[in-house]
Amino acid sequence: MLAEALAALAGAGGTALVGAVATDGWQLAKGGFARLFGRGDQDRTAAVEERLERTRIALEAAGPQRERAQLEQRAAWTARLEDLLADHPDSAEELRALVEQVTAATAIHTAGHVRQHAVALGQAQQAVQGHGQQTNVFGAGPASGRR
Repeated sequence: MLAEALAALAGAGGTALVGAVATDGWQLAKGGFARLFGRGDQDRTAAVEERLERTRIALEAAGPQRERAQLEQRAAWTARLEDLLADHPDSAEELRALVEQVTAATAIHTAGHVRQHAVALGQAQQAVQGHGQQTNVFGAGPASGRR
């Protein structure tokens, strides 16, 4: 693989890892990246799990600085992955598979095409923000005979 391809893969790994924090895919990401960096050594795997957990805690505690903290963590983990790939280029396929798994586990799923029709009668009004086709009708409706 070319050096540029490995760097891009490391960047994708850092992005997937940081993006998994605070999602249902975090445990998958944490375990997968710990195993990747641990390379079969239980002590090293445990140390990486602790570092990953510190990353999660730092991101969750970042408050209004969360975006900046995400950028910093993404850069740090990308650099770690670049070092790993430089030392162990044979781990590229494992990282690629892990990125795909984590990305799939943390993807935001949409309902696909949505068609919505909303009718408000009398003085009531409603509008629902969505995507796809949406129809809103405002205005007086037929007398319903209800009080």
